[in-house]
Amino acid sequence: MPDIRPLPEDLQKIAIEQLNEVPQRLDADLLALRTWIEQQPHLRARTDDQFLVGFLRGCKYSLEKAKSKLDKFYTLRTKYPDFYMIRDVDSERMQELVRMGVGVPLPIPLHENGPRLIYVRPGLYPADRYTFDDVMAVANTMNNLTLLLDDYALVNGLITLLDFTDYSGAHLLQMTPTVMKKMTIFAEEAMPVRDKGTHMIHTNAAFEAVFNVMRPLMPAKKQERLSVHGSNLEALYAYIPQKYLPKHLGGEQGCIDTLKEGQWNTFQKYRDYLRDELKYGVDEKLRPGGQQIDYDHLFGVDGSFRKLNVD
Repeated sequence: MPDIRPLPEDLQKIAIEQLNEVPQRLDADLLALRTWIEQQPHLRARTDDQFLVGFLRGCKYSLEKAKSKLDKFYTLRTKYPDFYMIRDVDSERMQELVRMGVGVPLPIPLHENGPRLIYVRPGLYPADRYTFDDVMAVANTMNNLTLLLDDYALVNGLITLLDFTDYSGAHLLQMTPTVMKKMTIFAEEAMPVRDKGTHMIHTNAAFEAVFNVMRPLMPAKKQERLSVHGSNLEALYAYIPQKYLPKHLGGEQGCIDTLKEGQWNTFQKYRDYLRDELKYGVDEKLRPGGQQIDYDHLFGVDGSFRKLNVD
């Protein structure tokens, strides 16, 4: 028997009907993916069942897609570690950013058993103390724990609610084309958690300036999943009923302080796991055939939006 958490009956039904999961074949599917990993001289990856089943589910049990995502997951984390992971979980500075709760998961999935909801406030952190790379290091670290812990996210995907309250020109200047490409490529090609939509509220001129420039750079599917509601929360309710929002937005998902505390407690509980993550990655010198992706060329030269008028 595979060493994974049993899914609740409703989630197991979805995994079978929508993700092509065959419980009787799960051992064989996990063995096939684990065997492939062990045959890759350049790849140091986790091989425990709970980790691997996340990639299989996120790729609807396409072994080739799971291989590709696993390889890119570790390749990108090795090449750009300061963007894709917290390298020192004992750093007081990074712990402060975790406690700040720029992005927090909401405890109840949409419609009780649907996608996991993530509430993100990109204008919350002080832009004179932290870079957006720091924020993404925290976000990607917590997403790594999502792979370990959150069956609703792994089976049904994620819906992101972006609240641009207090988003400023200083935050905007940190959003470069390279940053956007690092975010979208990792989400699309390396993470096995499916994007089920992004909804933006309380947008302002600073947001609109960067969004209008960045949107064409995003994959077509990503663009289709984006909805901008401004201050019209009634429009948001058509996608996310009000009860599933945090308390300060009129919902029933708890107050911000409680949500932040929950995320901090999860981070604290799994600090040893996150330390252990540092030993996994790739060694490009050992990659078979020497066929590595030139991510530096793909991401391009970093720039900024300093010439944009965002006042």
